[in-house]
Amino acid sequence: MSATIIDGKAFAARVRGQVAEHVARLKAEHGITPGLAVVLVGEDPASQSYVRSKGKQTVEAGMNSFERKLPAETTEAELLAVVKELNEDPSVHGILVQLPLPGQMSSDLVINAIDPAKDVDGFHISNVGLLGTGQKSMVPCTPLGCLMLLRDHHGSLSGMNAVVIGRSNIVGKPMAQLLLGDSCTVTIAHSRTKDLPEVVRRADIVVAAVGRPEMVTGDWLKPGATVIDVGINRVEGRKGLVGDVDFASAVEVAGAITPVPGGVGPMTIACLLANTLTACCRANGLAEPEGLTA
Repeated sequence: MSATIIDGKAFAARVRGQVAEHVARLKAEHGITPGLAVVLVGEDPASQSYVRSKGKQTVEAGMNSFERKLPAETTEAELLAVVKELNEDPSVHGILVQLPLPGQMSSDLVINAIDPAKDVDGFHISNVGLLGTGQKSMVPCTPLGCLMLLRDHHGSLSGMNAVVIGRSNIVGKPMAQLLLGDSCTVTIAHSRTKDLPEVVRRADIVVAAVGRPEMVTGDWLKPGATVIDVGINRVEGRKGLVGDVDFASAVEVAGAITPVPGGVGPMTIACLLANTLTACCRANGLAEPEGLTA
């Protein structure tokens, strides 16, 4: 029996629709328009494409989109000055500095210069600490998207065994914190984990975010497990993208699985818009949108 395919593309479209409804209500009732500023340094083609997509979806949701494009030779001090200006701009509720940054800049320094209340990527050390201690924070977009997909599929996640493969600050660690917050029993596994297949086989929920093409195969999975594949990999000699999970073998064992592409990917920008809306509501002392936060 094949697994249920979790359609992230359709779910993301629903999230963007909910965001647009809230934005329209904010404008009509309070005269407020959420604003998202994206800062891009240099000419990286993948980053340029991603920033274009973010800008388009921001405008489609009825928000204000601010783009600041800086040359690759920009100094760290110049970038920090731009961040400071955006921090102080009341029309900007969310700030995102597109990574990676050129070598002459410290990503940590730049990210931690962003006002934590406007840090819609959820990477600021203050937001990391708030999330880790179960307090209200800005939550990284990809793990938030994964959590939304899991909640939508299962309803309650309470008591489920979850294995997160990958320990990055961007996905693995915050994903584990979010699952703990929903009362899962959580294991963080990684490349050094002993007998990784056996660890994964105990999981009701598997979140693969390790960055290795098709590493997780069907025989690693507990029959009926829900598999969230965060991986986006290009493999030489093959067309298109593949995930961290070998979809062909996993789909025969899992109960539900996200495809690549069309699974987690579309949720990331949808959650960026949701975070910008949340930041705007918090800044103005208004009720946060239901169902769009952790």
